[in-house]
Formats: sequence, C-alpha cells, structure tokens
Amino acid sequence: MGRSAVWTLRLSAAWSIWVWAVLVRNMLIDHTHTTGFRTVHLALAVISLGFAVATIVIAQRLARRSA
Repeated sequence: MGRSAVWTLRLSAAWSIWVWAVLVRNMLIDHTHTTGFRTVHLALAVISLGFAVATIVIAQRLARRSA
C-alpha cells in the first residue's frame, strides 16, 4: 500500500475522532436531548472511535511494512 493510501486512512480516522469528540462535547453541554438520544449517540461514538483507532493501528502497520 502506498504512502498516500496510508495517509488517507490516517486522515479519515482523525476526522472521525474529531467529529465524534465535538458531537459528544456539544451533547454533554446541551441538556435538551433525552437520555435515550444521549445513550444511543454515546454508544455510536464509542464504536466509531474504536474503528478509528483500529484504522490508525492498521495504517501504522502498513506504513512500517512498506518502509
């Protein structure tokens, strides 16, 4: 896998982390959402952040192999 593909994976994961971090922060500040809404979106955030971390780990391994 090329360097551009590895950087695309890294940037995609970083973007996902940024978006979910902002959403969770805003959701915790804004108290107009129901508990169900918060629970579902926090679960989605945890799952998405897990995928983002896994993507970064895979990109790191691919970068080491190609170096």
